[in-house]
Amino acid sequence: MNRPTTRGLYAITDGPRPDLLDVAQHALLGGARLLQYRDKTADAARRLAEASALRQLCREHGVPLIINDDVALARAVQADGVHLGKDDGDLAAARAELGATAIIGVSCYDSLERARIAAATGADYVAFGAFFPSPTKPHAPRAPLDLLRQSAALGLPRVAIGGITPDNAPALVAAGADFLAVISAVFGAADVRAAARRFARSYPSD
Repeated sequence: MNRPTTRGLYAITDGPRPDLLDVAQHALLGGARLLQYRDKTADAARRLAEASALRQLCREHGVPLIINDDVALARAVQADGVHLGKDDGDLAAARAELGATAIIGVSCYDSLERARIAAATGADYVAFGAFFPSPTKPHAPRAPLDLLRQSAALGLPRVAIGGITPDNAPALVAAGADFLAVISAVFGAADVRAAARRFARSYPSD
């Protein structure tokens, strides 16, 4: 396993968009510590090309690339890992496919029990949310802030997601969020680099 050892912004792309590589670079320049490629379309050729290009970009910046949901795509582009939701397949199967060093994260929504199971079966991080109303997933279950504190005993990095802004980010960091997973407030911003920098500043300097 290869658990993330830093803390900070976990930028998640909002494709498809023609300027994907440009905005991803700005997020990385703004201080993103993880980048996730998230594209729910069925355009396999474009997704493969974009993920490959993002893999090279992330290598240049020394930042892990995580693929949302798609283990086969993660393997094809030699991404650093994959993020699995509740309907995205078995963690053990993903581990067998991607290898021992892959970063495998699991969405745990508002469930501490799901996080316990993920930890026991080899997850490298657990993600909770939505903590606030999310424009990406408006019907997502709401997670209580205390879930971040309760999950500290799992010994895994904890990712907070859902409606996160620079204004509400400090409360999540104080509760124990190791990463702030952000889509709209970064990639929907007029200045992506500045938006990423604001989130990066939610954490004290290493």
